[in-house]
Amino acid sequence: MSYQEQIPRKPVSRRDMLKRVARFSKVKGSDGGLPDSYHPSAERILYNVIGFQPPAVEAGGMVSPVGDKAARMSAIKISEGFNLGFCRALPGKGPMMHNHDTNETFIGITGTWRASWEDPRGKVQHVDLEPLDVISFPAGVIRRFENVSRGAKTKYSTLMFVISGDGPSAEFSREAMAELAEAGLLDVDPRKRGKVYSSSSEAPAVKAPRASSKKAPAKRAAVSKKAAAPARKKAAAKPAARKAPARASKPAARRARAS
Repeated sequence: MSYQEQIPRKPVSRRDMLKRVARFSKVKGSDGGLPDSYHPSAERILYNVIGFQPPAVEAGGMVSPVGDKAARMSAIKISEGFNLGFCRALPGKGPMMHNHDTNETFIGITGTWRASWEDPRGKVQHVDLEPLDVISFPAGVIRRFENVSRGAKTKYSTLMFVISGDGPSAEFSREAMAELAEAGLLDVDPRKRGKVYSSSSEAPAVKAPRASSKKAPAKRAAVSKKAAAPARKKAAAKPAARKAPARASKPAARRARAS
């Protein structure tokens, strides 16, 4: 059978194909570059794997979905209709309510993630995503996501996101922008801030919680033992107090009088 192919073939050399391979250990991300990056509830690291070239307009509240720095650190620099990245965040962390001009799809990788959106009545709805669960938001829907994993508060979880379009844009809701302005987080251009992290190393170190107070008494007890040692030696040096003779039993007392 001689089948007539409809899609033109485009052979690619190994050298060119390797430019389209992203080793996760070498992917880089940033914790800044977005209006809410330094809000306590929104701290996260965004890793740009495929696409996310900077949007045509980066002003007036319009930003790259991954932030200014990450948008310029794509592991596979292409513009072919879609973009892919990862988010790492601690429990209780996630972006504030925002919008996109194209479709955005979330896929849980590790942990549990809550995807929330605004319904036609203005009420916030949500669903929780376990690993490999998927939710796809159409353009224009106000949405956010949050790590709601149980367990250690210092353990990062990972979410994958796929956003359609070439150089897509994001914009935070007016309510989110008002909250950020009130907190003074819009006084400095967020695009000028943010650290770069390698995915090969664990996400930024989290301050370990203070040691349990149970250890403190042990130290105090140890000190008190040292302080008490001289007192014990002094007490040992004193002659032992004589014990009072035991009272004789009645038969023994009678024998003593008889003699």
